[in-house]
Amino acid sequence: MFSRRKFLQVGSLGIGSFSLAGFAPKYAGKKPIVLSTWDAGIRANKAAWDVLKKNGRALDAVEQGVMVTENEQNCCVGLGANPDRDGYVTLDASIMDEFANCGSVACLERIKHPISVARKVMENTPHVMLVGQGAQQFALSQGFTLEKDGLSEGAEREYKKWLQKSEYKPGINRENKENQIAAAPARLSDGSWNHDTIGMIALDANGNLSGSCTTSGMGFKMRGRVGDSPIIGAGLFVDNEVGAVVATGQGEDIIRMGGAHTVMEFMRQGLSPEMACKKAIERLLKIKGSKAKEIQACMIAINKDGAYGGYALQKGFNYAVCYADDKNILVDSKFLI
Repeated sequence: MFSRRKFLQVGSLGIGSFSLAGFAPKYAGKKPIVLSTWDAGIRANKAAWDVLKKNGRALDAVEQGVMVTENEQNCCVGLGANPDRDGYVTLDASIMDEFANCGSVACLERIKHPISVARKVMENTPHVMLVGQGAQQFALSQGFTLEKDGLSEGAEREYKKWLQKSEYKPGINRENKENQIAAAPARLSDGSWNHDTIGMIALDANGNLSGSCTTSGMGFKMRGRVGDSPIIGAGLFVDNEVGAVVATGQGEDIIRMGGAHTVMEFMRQGLSPEMACKKAIERLLKIKGSKAKEIQACMIAINKDGAYGGYALQKGFNYAVCYADDKNILVDSKFLI
């Protein structure tokens, strides 16, 4: 006879043999905390932390943080970035708060802070995304300044070089300092290295999450090309019951597998942020097969407990983590291939 006692004994053996590797432990993680992609995240995190340490809202932190990178003269964020193949600099950005409110802009020209325009879309319109001329018209109606037309000195120089061959081949890990093309100064005025696309996610002292992402996209892209950064669920996703996720890398492939939302659903199932990012990258690797070696794709995530992690397809990705005045560190991500 299979008694209740025997059932409990067998059940306990079954539980003991079940692996919990990769599942998020229940513990008091870091709070507040902010993460951002690539090495320029160190500077961006500092601005975000100035908000968070004063018990500020995560939404304000992720906006203020990435505005630092938008202000810097670099190859792939802000108006000083590389143009598209027709010679125009077009900017994309997205933002999302703890209430599932979100806003984004794409193909925005001559506006200095696309992340702030994305927030205005979220707060002042019934829409999620505005693009092109309509996005610019909206920005002007909200008081943003129309900046002068034309390219930065570095971008113009690199564009002229590109026109000689007119090749379009996205590079791997261009976001980091050692892989920069001289589309803008190799170093900033403070001696730090230049940078690329930035995504940021934060958990504030009240336990609320928000995220942002801003970029000029791939240099010398086709006119009108949009990557994952302004697409909610691909480049960015926030669920205040679960966590926040942001992606960077080859936008087309991140879109194909709904990158940020895929990571979120893995976390919802109980996986840690790092393992959730890894599982999503593994899915991308399966989709791409042998062509995966030609691209880079990376994810970072925070869960509701303040645990964090990231994963990349290839070696070379890093992300910045800040949870105290003296704790703003750069983490080399794990990778698959």
